[in-house]
Amino acid sequence: RSDPPGGPAKMVLAQLGGSISRALAQMSNATVIDEKVLGECLNEISRALLQSDVQFKMVRDMQTNIRKIVNLETLAAGTNKRRIIQQAVFTELCNMLDPGKPAFTPKKGKPSVVMFVGLQGSGKTTTCTKYAYYHQRKGFKPSLVCADTFRAGAFDQLKQNATKAKIPFYGSYMESDPVKIAVEGLERFRKDNSDLIIIDTSGRHKQEAALFEEMRQVAEATKPDLVIFVMDGSIGQAAFDQAQAFKQSASVGAVIITKLDGHAKGGGALSALVLLFILFFLPGAISCIVLLMSVIVSKES
Repeated sequence: RSDPPGGPAKMVLAQLGGSISRALAQMSNATVIDEKVLGECLNEISRALLQSDVQFKMVRDMQTNIRKIVNLETLAAGTNKRRIIQQAVFTELCNMLDPGKPAFTPKKGKPSVVMFVGLQGSGKTTTCTKYAYYHQRKGFKPSLVCADTFRAGAFDQLKQNATKAKIPFYGSYMESDPVKIAVEGLERFRKDNSDLIIIDTSGRHKQEAALFEEMRQVAEATKPDLVIFVMDGSIGQAAFDQAQAFKQSASVGAVIITKLDGHAKGGGALSALVLLFILFFLPGAISCIVLLMSVIVSKES
């Protein structure tokens, strides 16, 4: 899901984009573009990123790379320095969001299995339904399997969400083995020709060894095409360590960020991008790439 800007909550990422836009505007309004003006622009951008809880190393590397690209002394007379600086900033911000590999893309008519993992309270079960509904609107035939046998009411929640979205679901009130439920649900929906089978797994309040072992067992039994880690966007720089722990234990290939609106630490999500590819920002967020592109376009128009 990617809601348009101007929703009910003012987005943290929109605030970050505004700060970057203002820094570029101040630079563009300068009579002469010199090292001092460039330095002030980069410092303002860096301050905005750090206030959004982006890792210091990533910010420092971004500054270093931009200065390598923008060498004011070697630019020929008449060169549009403002445009070169804007493009360098845009390129480096996009590089921060680039995982270096394409994301898995399910195909209609071809069965795909996607497993969701994450800590309890991150919004994982709700996100499963949103992910299914998103693809349903694109013509897929999704289905939901509740393999969360740890949290009381997990199946009821998934059942309620799936019913509202008119998405087939499977779970059990009696069976306590999440692996068995996952396998049974997988077999059932493969027979029903579902081309996107989404498995919701158990979460915990902490990163417990039992959680990772259960994830490993479910993944081994179902052999998912993609494992998505659902992460609470309000945890800040702890996102990096959390994403790394899940990636090492469950072969995570993507991350969905929740609860970004109204919190100052949304930049921690950027830190997780060093390891993973962000699919969605939920709820009510706009794509970082689109956001950053709009910063440059607005300055050039």
